[in-house]
Amino acid sequence: MSELPSTEGFDPATVDIDRLDHVELSRLLVETQRGAVDAAAAAAAEIARATTLVVEAIEDGRRVVLVGAGTSGRLAVLDAAELPPTFGVDPELFQARIAGGDSALRRAVEGAEDDAEAGARAVADVGIGDVVIGISASGGAPFVRAAIAAARARGARTVGIVNAPGAPLTRDAELAIVAATGAEPIQGSTRMRAGTAQKLVLNAISTGALIRLGKTYRNRMVDLVATNAKLRARSERLVRDLAGDVDARGLLDAAAGSVKVAVVMARRSVERAEAERLLEAAHGRLAAVIDGPAWTRVPPSSV
Repeated sequence: MSELPSTEGFDPATVDIDRLDHVELSRLLVETQRGAVDAAAAAAAEIARATTLVVEAIEDGRRVVLVGAGTSGRLAVLDAAELPPTFGVDPELFQARIAGGDSALRRAVEGAEDDAEAGARAVADVGIGDVVIGISASGGAPFVRAAIAAARARGARTVGIVNAPGAPLTRDAELAIVAATGAEPIQGSTRMRAGTAQKLVLNAISTGALIRLGKTYRNRMVDLVATNAKLRARSERLVRDLAGDVDARGLLDAAAGSVKVAVVMARRSVERAEAERLLEAAHGRLAAVIDGPAWTRVPPSSV
């Protein structure tokens, strides 16, 4: 690029940041994040398109691969790691590849961002119908750009998430999401505004896609995996909330821990096998089973 990306700019509003008292400094650092929310919200139409790509891929039995370096890579790993316990999806469905490998999660790996060959290798297993999402604040990280180029050559659908308008990655990817966060409160520290916006965008895509795929009932987490006492208690509350005054624990035991199956068993007065059959016929959408004709599937936006 002939010019520095906007993420490397200078923010005059924070020029005296090191001279503030503790309270003023804390308030300023928090308030500077407001721009990240605005930047992500401004990209809602492109986020919706990416969400549609992810839904289509999953419905076709394909995968979603997130690729990033540094902060962007760590946020990708975080998003992918949190989806199986939250929505009960296969860990293979959403995968994250970070420049420098797993060791880069805890410590910076020098030069990893610049390794284009490693970026191409990171997506050597993707194919037609998969979705590969590259994340880079400046949109110029060679690891990410090479991964997107290689994935596109292999027939995958590609999305680039950047924070700098006009970034190279916006041209590499089939679909570009630009959350333009501008200059950072500490010049060049994209773990701040840019990182916050990236997390918002990643959360919106993955969560939105799984909502569309029936992994929630209204705003209830009905496909959660109860791996600890807190989540087991939440599962019981969900069953009582959706099925009334029932023996939630007993129903969950009979349903092999599935909130959806337990609710269908109670609401439709059926045994586990029939509840599972009803859910399978409804493609896992609880609303279609317990709300019947009153339930209308909301189609994706046509933006």
